[in-house]
Amino acid sequence: MAKKFALTVHQNTQEDGDSLMALIQRCTLSLIFILFFGIICFAGNSEIRIADPSGDWGFPTPYRHYPRGPGYIRMSMVFDTLIWKDTTGVIPALAESWSYEPETLSYLFTLRQGVKWHDGRPLTPADVIFTFQYLKEHPYNFVRLDSVSGCEIAGEHQVRVKLHEPYAPFLAYMATMPILPEHVWNKVKDPKKYVQPDSFIGTGPYTFVDFNKVKGTYLFEAFADYYQGRPKIDRLIYIKADDPLLALLTGKADLAEIEPNMVKILEKKGMTILRNQRGWNKKLMINHTKEPFSNKEFRHALAYAINRQEIIDKAHQGHGTVASDGLLSPDHEFYNPKTPSYEYNPAKARKILTSLGYIQGKDGFFAKDGKPLHVRLLASTVTTTDRDGEIIRHQLEQVGIAVDLQMQEKTAADTQIKAWDFDLAVSGHGGLLGDTVMLNRMISPKSGSVNSARYGGSKKLLGLLKEQLRTMDKEKRRRILAEIQKIYAEELPSLSLYYPESTAAYNPKKGISWYFTPGGIGTGIPLCQNKAALLR
Repeated sequence: MAKKFALTVHQNTQEDGDSLMALIQRCTLSLIFILFFGIICFAGNSEIRIADPSGDWGFPTPYRHYPRGPGYIRMSMVFDTLIWKDTTGVIPALAESWSYEPETLSYLFTLRQGVKWHDGRPLTPADVIFTFQYLKEHPYNFVRLDSVSGCEIAGEHQVRVKLHEPYAPFLAYMATMPILPEHVWNKVKDPKKYVQPDSFIGTGPYTFVDFNKVKGTYLFEAFADYYQGRPKIDRLIYIKADDPLLALLTGKADLAEIEPNMVKILEKKGMTILRNQRGWNKKLMINHTKEPFSNKEFRHALAYAINRQEIIDKAHQGHGTVASDGLLSPDHEFYNPKTPSYEYNPAKARKILTSLGYIQGKDGFFAKDGKPLHVRLLASTVTTTDRDGEIIRHQLEQVGIAVDLQMQEKTAADTQIKAWDFDLAVSGHGGLLGDTVMLNRMISPKSGSVNSARYGGSKKLLGLLKEQLRTMDKEKRRRILAEIQKIYAEELPSLSLYYPESTAAYNPKKGISWYFTPGGIGTGIPLCQNKAALLR
């Protein structure tokens, strides 16, 4: 269209002859063309569309986004943290520098000057102090502040945060905790119900414009007064797309998580492929709060009954790795290679069930005291290619356990899991490459995470989990974590199935070089949508 417009202009100016006026007109119209063409080119790169199969992750505010990684990422575009992470590790954000004072168990943060909230007001140390106090009163799912004993303004642009005791994950949480504007939230008594225009006021690189819950779309616009400079892209749009391959090929999306079998097609079309380490864990949640699942031996029988490699091969075309039963990925620096494991052994599964008093009938299924061994298995309908639930049902029934498979929409399944309204459930979570505080979140009975085993059956395990948080010495922490993984695998409150191959693709012509953040975003979110990639 631009070329045709230029040709028309050129023809019209020639008809006016070589007069001075005609020359001026030609120059003027040529300038118009250059500006017009530049606007078209700029418009083509001023917008990034990110595809997501689920769409709805809640409102992008700290208390209203859905408590999973994608919800946090959307919120992070609007709200900045004191520090952040990129490919190099921890970097300055709202704080330009920080230091640890071991003699007082304190961290001193020096704030940047000239930072503005989206409503134009300046960020002050009082906002930071308020955030700590508010989050302690109104806990935020992604951050734990139990270790914080207090905080104070230490200078015109400084804040000192005091701890009860040494706390190894503190900086990981500071790279996760959104800073709130006191002038907005000091009047909010119930943040989980608060959705007003000012609830979206942050200091992040983007301002919130729109969220369509039905369509699953989000629109963010670049914040012109952002303290690190206006972002490279003017508009950031999240769209719901069930087929990431089609979305990328048709230009509907510029970035999407993809299945590994899509890589070759997209590479041929000029897309850049990203591959992450094994930081995401698909697992089988077990309701250990009731019989027979409260029996550790029964949980062992389940583990022996499930062929995890078959799930990878049949449901995911071989793309994945059988997971460690100690949760941590082999790619994590604290992974324990000597963690106990449960190789597929259906005969051993049947032997354990028999030892527990179950009798296998002529129909092949087990029963006890005349009551059939029947379990209810929840699985998500999040993707049509996810056959994990079907395969697990078949494997358990081959051993002699009757299974009622119930397919649920993801949020509905999560609600049931959190309420302990299930027997077994296929679920998953990321965070296995970041700080090992994630183990506390995925194991502790007090955890608010829907993916947590919430297991309190081993006092030794709970004690070690607390100890690893207090241990600042890296090698001492490694030894503690090795024991944690061992005990967790023996207790087996949930069964890790596999680590999927985490793959994404993006259009490099948009001028953004996306990446997977080493250790994950914040406390370990394994997504490639780091806002730092959008900054100049």
